[in-house]
Amino acid sequence: MQRYLAIYLLLISFSAYGSKIKCVDAEGNVSYTDTPSPACVKTKILRDSSAASDSVTSSSGVAAPKTVAEREADWKKTQQAKSETEQKTAKAQEDAANKKKNCDSARESLATLENAPRLVTYDTQGEQSFLDDDARQQRIAEARKAISSSCN
Repeated sequence: MQRYLAIYLLLISFSAYGSKIKCVDAEGNVSYTDTPSPACVKTKILRDSSAASDSVTSSSGVAAPKTVAEREADWKKTQQAKSETEQKTAKAQEDAANKKKNCDSARESLATLENAPRLVTYDTQGEQSFLDDDARQQRIAEARKAISSSCN
């Protein structure tokens, strides 16, 4: 009994590594063979004996295990993607903080321009001068423009 089992397993192992080709001739007849014949119009390799591990993965649909180098490359790609998303998030948070700071500054400037009776400005030599009504209106317009661009 054990002898028959050994022979059976030996025969099965030989057929597992043989190539299998589906051949369709001009009349539409389908045949399966080890080597393609010249009469075949269409051939399809079902199992290739030259790549035993590839034939197992292609017929079962399961991918072969990745090598260490492939896993390391995948890990580096994911780490790089994480780093890029963290940088984008940090930049977006920094931009939002700057925008809020600019908005607050523009609102404060507008409130000062609208509520103060007389404003004093200093030139490059450090001399004091008072802001006239036209310059004041111009600065109010600039402050409102800054608020509209900085604030939502």
